[in-house]
Amino acid sequence: MVLNSLDKMVQLQKNTANIRNICVLAHVDHGKTTLADCLISSNGIISSRLAGKLRYMDSREDEQIRGITMKSSAISLHYATGNEEYLINLIDSPGHVDFSSEVSTAVRICDGCIIVVDAVEGVCPQTQAVLRQAWLENIRPVLVINKIDRLIVELRFTPQEAYSHLKNILEQINALTGTLFTSKVLEERAERETESQVNPNSEQGEQVYDWSTGLEDTDDSHLYFSPEQGNVVFTSAIDGWGFGIEHFAKIYSQKIGIKKEVLLKTLWGDYYVNMKAKKIMKVDQAKAKKPLFVQLILENIWSLYDAVLKKDKEKIDKIVTSLGLKIGAREARHSDPKVQINAICSQWLPISHAVLAMVCQKLPSPLDITAERVERLLCTGSQTFDSLPPETQALKAAFMKCGSEDTAPVIIFVSKMFAVDTKALPQNKPRPLTQEEIAQRRERARQRHAEKLAAAQGQVHAEPTHDGSALEASPEGEQPTGVGQQLESVTPNPEPQEGDSQESFIAFARVFSGVAQRGKKIFVLGPKYSPVEFLKQVPLGFSAPPDDLPPVPHMAYCSLENLYLLMGRELEELEEVPPGNVLGIGGLQDFVLKSATLCSLPSCPPFIPLNFEATPIVRVAVEPKHPSEMPQLVKGMKLLNQADPCVQILIQETGEHVLVTAGEVHLQRCLDDLKERFAKIHISVSEPIIPFRETITKPPKVDMVNEEIGKQQKVAVIHQTKEDQSKIPEGIQVDSDGLVTITTPNKLATLSVRALPLPEEVTQILEESSDLVRSMEQLTSSLNEGKNTQMIHQKTEEKILEFKGKLEQHLTGRKWRNAVDQIWSFGPRKCGPNILVNKSEDFQNSVWPGPAGKALKEASRYRDLGNSIVSGFQLATLSGPMCEEPLMGVCFVLEKWDLSKFEEQETTDKWNKEQSDLIKGGQEEIKTCYVRDENQEQQDDCSEPFEKRTAQKGESVLTDCYGPFSGQLIATMKEACRYALQVKPQRLMAAMYTCDIMATSDVLGRVYAVLSKREGRVLQEEMKEGTDMFIIKAVLPVAESFGFADEIRKRTSGLASPQLVFSHWEIIPSDPFWVPTTEEEYLHFGEKADSENQARKYMNAVRKRKGLYVEEKIVEHAEKQRTLSKNK
Repeated sequence: MVLNSLDKMVQLQKNTANIRNICVLAHVDHGKTTLADCLISSNGIISSRLAGKLRYMDSREDEQIRGITMKSSAISLHYATGNEEYLINLIDSPGHVDFSSEVSTAVRICDGCIIVVDAVEGVCPQTQAVLRQAWLENIRPVLVINKIDRLIVELRFTPQEAYSHLKNILEQINALTGTLFTSKVLEERAERETESQVNPNSEQGEQVYDWSTGLEDTDDSHLYFSPEQGNVVFTSAIDGWGFGIEHFAKIYSQKIGIKKEVLLKTLWGDYYVNMKAKKIMKVDQAKAKKPLFVQLILENIWSLYDAVLKKDKEKIDKIVTSLGLKIGAREARHSDPKVQINAICSQWLPISHAVLAMVCQKLPSPLDITAERVERLLCTGSQTFDSLPPETQALKAAFMKCGSEDTAPVIIFVSKMFAVDTKALPQNKPRPLTQEEIAQRRERARQRHAEKLAAAQGQVHAEPTHDGSALEASPEGEQPTGVGQQLESVTPNPEPQEGDSQESFIAFARVFSGVAQRGKKIFVLGPKYSPVEFLKQVPLGFSAPPDDLPPVPHMAYCSLENLYLLMGRELEELEEVPPGNVLGIGGLQDFVLKSATLCSLPSCPPFIPLNFEATPIVRVAVEPKHPSEMPQLVKGMKLLNQADPCVQILIQETGEHVLVTAGEVHLQRCLDDLKERFAKIHISVSEPIIPFRETITKPPKVDMVNEEIGKQQKVAVIHQTKEDQSKIPEGIQVDSDGLVTITTPNKLATLSVRALPLPEEVTQILEESSDLVRSMEQLTSSLNEGKNTQMIHQKTEEKILEFKGKLEQHLTGRKWRNAVDQIWSFGPRKCGPNILVNKSEDFQNSVWPGPAGKALKEASRYRDLGNSIVSGFQLATLSGPMCEEPLMGVCFVLEKWDLSKFEEQETTDKWNKEQSDLIKGGQEEIKTCYVRDENQEQQDDCSEPFEKRTAQKGESVLTDCYGPFSGQLIATMKEACRYALQVKPQRLMAAMYTCDIMATSDVLGRVYAVLSKREGRVLQEEMKEGTDMFIIKAVLPVAESFGFADEIRKRTSGLASPQLVFSHWEIIPSDPFWVPTTEEEYLHFGEKADSENQARKYMNAVRKRKGLYVEEKIVEHAEKQRTLSKNK
């Protein structure tokens, strides 16, 4: 196929029904980029000989060196079949788990995807992850089983064995799809049930519970992959061949004389052909008949490979002539059998035809977008489609129609921003010169030459600089060069003004509705924008010009400067882009950070945020080698943050610039980008900052030597050290059951706090529901401030009730009685996995919105002091006592809150003030000034209405020598929480990776050795059917994971490579403050007990990094050890 012109592409873009937006998804190294190469070579963009070797879509240098894709990139291909012409926007995505965020950005703007699976390795962990991502975005998958040549050449399977192996792989993938489908149906059914509980009159059905109802009624046959449906293709991308069953059905229907439809159904499956009767029969295994797939398809491919690998020239010639192919002399004589196979197979079974035909037939066009997908895209957070304003719901029709009329609203989604060298942009590229320009240049060069000669003869002695430039230009003028060489000589001229290689950002986007035109003005909606807010501020049917609109948060107004056609490594300029196409947009870097929604109507909500599989967990602190280069680093990190969808940039309280990435490979790529592209300076990078969490546990029943606690005699000397460690300062009372009572410095309020460990399930629920908790927090705060702005929608209310129900279900027992209703706040940051429960009688407040919260509104006299207590709790949960890390899974119970002294003081002060007012009538003005000043301080410290009220009642109470009363409460609450934690058994929690390793049996022992050395724990190990590969699932602490992948590769000679994904937090069982206290422990561990304590090692490392005190024995005056010879 010939390389298409830009005009052809523009013409194809207009026919929306024939556009296919697809991405290639797979596990790492399953052949995505090689497959993409084969498809690109069919358009003549690269040579078919280089397909698979060039990896055209991997345009970065580090991608080529490592041999993995690190970013998703798009290219537009043309495919013609019969009278139909299709435009295929192909996006190649990475398979490495560190870059799964790039997969999310690609999946969002596609309508279908190609799942590639290695025929030898089968379904791998990342295959499951990408299938799930495609499923969550509601896009339709098709399957390519790649690397079939490995079954022939490496594993040396017979065709029959290969068939059963392929059948296994298909079953595994369909089982995965089935799991996803089942969970979805059951979820929907559960939703329907809750609705019917809310409206019990809607239907009175039978009360028998059967979990499978809904599964039986729902048709799921179209979801599964099966060759007879035409959504599976078998390929070997490196050898350039691939086929679907349809291709062979067509050939054999003419040869054998059996209908094509019949063959389509029976070519895959246990059927064999009875040649005499010309009938297809079900296989009877006992007769050892070969299935049709083996007999008619695989055996032919096997015999071709066999002939070429054995260099059987006669057989090869016979095959080539019988297939009617033409093989070039170079390929026929070539010594490498792979070249011959490629030459024969790529003509006989061209892979691009098989894959692209399947894509065009089986995957939907942008017009076929489902209503369900549209509704999901438009509903952010805990909203439902019905709760959106009517103007927004009207946009659904525009999505479904995908119309290109002028009236259609323009809706574009930007899924990521990517950086391009400014010189590579089409407008800065050199253009060929016209004949007139060449003639002018020639003339100018001749003149310069003449001047130069004159100067040399001594006629002109001026302008030495002119001579220099003439000298360079003269050879050009003399040579009668062609246009091409002239072109090269012109390119540098306009460039030096540009500055050395700046980065331009281009938005990777897709038009969902309307036509994107260059220069068109459009609204940029950030992820937090709310159309509800806008519609409140602007009256219905606004006709004001957009520039005069009132400022609305998270909304900007800009124009589309440049539109580009994405062609892999190249960009082509476009004037307009019709709906349904993927495009690049220039000039948005000041308006869009990572992703955004562009719309011509501000009633459009921002699309639901992208869901990333990998959580960024690996942190490093970055600083420039030369401190004077700090501004470049800050600027470079801003650019890096924009260019990478997953990276996070933080500036910590300590002033460090921290880079948070998804894993080691991702970290390396980010640092390379920072050094070479964005900051262009030398940087020094800290050791990885490993996050921990702090928690408390139930008191252990047995000690470190598994003896029951309390049975043995304590060893007094050692026991004393234990007592010293948890010293609690004077003035703080601690009960035997861990209740801490503490008074504020001015002795006016007393707080009693107890800390309890939360059950694991509750912590998990809190972590999963953080978004819901955040929206609850917003609702309660708006109600408390008296702004009844946000009405709770019914669905949100149901979710809150369900969340509350879950908590009640797990928090059972005497000590948790009524605890859920008394939850006052979550922390840290008001949405974390810790709870503050308020059990004091005189003051009630609850986090739950609804009638309970409203009724208590009037009663909450001390609400504003209450806010100080909540702030103290937030601070305490943000940094724990062990090593200033956030807390997790802790419940603080506020048992008593005594303010009687405060009230007494308040009343006496009020009386004093009235008396003094009578006496000091003349000094009123000075007094008011003073009050105003004092009040100002109050506002700064805790701007609450309570402070305003009490400002007149008595300044002296609220601001004494210890500072404002609200501040004292915050500090006291924080201290109380910390001491309440310290009287309980404290533990550290470590972040854990799940680690999937595929290894052959001979290196299994070495894999286990590396895992156990790094505190890993193997969960399961299973053998892959039909191969000698083992799949090992293990968990590994993040703290021990650095250099893990490299070590495993080294120890196993590259035969095993791990995939690490952040999974959960796990309590480290050892006590970081443990010292031996009983006789047995003393005997077992020795007096110093200096065997390795994992938790203490981690804790001290974090404390050292943060500059906190670390209890270590440092040898100050070490005496030299005298040797025996000196002693003589």
